[in-house]
Amino acid sequence: MKPVLSIEVFFDFICPWCLIGQRHLQVALEQLREELPTLQVTQHWRGVQLLPDMPRTGQPFEAFYRKRLGSEAAVRQRQAQVRGAAEAAGVSIDFARISRMPNTADAHRLLQRAASMGNAQLTEALLAELFAAYFQHGKDLGDPVTLLHIAKTCGLNPAQVADCLRGDASPFVTFSDAAMNGVPCFRFNDRLTVSGAQPAAVLLEVMREALGAAVPA
Repeated sequence: MKPVLSIEVFFDFICPWCLIGQRHLQVALEQLREELPTLQVTQHWRGVQLLPDMPRTGQPFEAFYRKRLGSEAAVRQRQAQVRGAAEAAGVSIDFARISRMPNTADAHRLLQRAASMGNAQLTEALLAELFAAYFQHGKDLGDPVTLLHIAKTCGLNPAQVADCLRGDASPFVTFSDAAMNGVPCFRFNDRLTVSGAQPAAVLLEVMREALGAAVPA
């Protein structure tokens, strides 16, 4: 019997640790597939809107973080920490290009719609493009025009997704106890849950345990 692994990832597009966690998961999965060539994996990306009260047009990025962290120095220190973790994971984050802290409700609705079409490759491509648009190119993920352009770039027909790009800041409502401790959060085979942007080695070990496989010495 082929080993089967179900992965749920709870995340928000504005969280850099979710981008870093995504990369760690990719690395861990590559290693696991080398160990188990017949492994069947299904991934489900569960959107969690961290800032459901964010205005439709978002807020200035720098001002948002100064208010949250207390000072310009604290913002720079946190950004340096995040950039270091991102570089170690092999992903890039360009805070200098980000001007808006967006409302992510429509971005989550867009990804959810893509996932409902049953094309895993399209969903993964859209996820990657949305992360890159925000963290590398500074695009406003709260802008329906921007989201529609990204969707078209990934091969989605505008008619398939236009209705979920509401542009009215209506919350993206989901709930899961797995995400109660923050994002990113990973759940494997409905058995084991890991919170935070854990290293690939940690995720690999948990996936082995979820599969009931023995951990190599």
